[in-house]
Amino acid sequence: MEEETDAKQEKAEELLEQAERAVINSIADTMDLYGVTPSIGRLYATMYFKHSPMTLDDMKDDLGMSKPSMSTAVRKLQDINIVKKVWKKGSRKDLFLAEKNFFQYFSQFFGDKWEREAKLNLSAIHYAKENLKQILEDEEAEEELKQRAEQDLRQLEEYRSYCHWLERLAHSIESGEIFEFLPIEKSHPNDNDHK
Repeated sequence: MEEETDAKQEKAEELLEQAERAVINSIADTMDLYGVTPSIGRLYATMYFKHSPMTLDDMKDDLGMSKPSMSTAVRKLQDINIVKKVWKKGSRKDLFLAEKNFFQYFSQFFGDKWEREAKLNLSAIHYAKENLKQILEDEEAEEELKQRAEQDLRQLEEYRSYCHWLERLAHSIESGEIFEFLPIEKSHPNDNDHK
């Protein structure tokens, strides 16, 4: 009877490890979207399944990487705000915890990037438009140059519209307004994910 219980326990542990490994692998493979390598993505994904903070030694043991590599990887994850250093009374080692709220992380990460893209490009568009208008107002400018300037201005107007839309998207994500249009659905463990 005890052997049967042990076998069931081993089977349950194997199923748990397979489930976690499948998600860890998929997260690691898609973390390039956030500017990190698969090995750093694997570290984050491993930390995601840990329910208490980890030290660099814990990470080294779990992933079999050197401590300096772990340190570099953790710094990169901290730079993109997906891992935070936490304090624990009585512990002298640095402890790190993975961000588990993907909605919050997505909002901050992409909101910041899209806002930066919009601002930089709107500034460049404004500068370019001023130069192009000078060409159009110059009576001595060649007709071919004026035509190019007009074409560029039309294209830049479309690009400007996109940048303003991107700014609004970034603001709606950062403010949480987007979730009024695309509500977060609460999933349940028994939901069928492949409908």
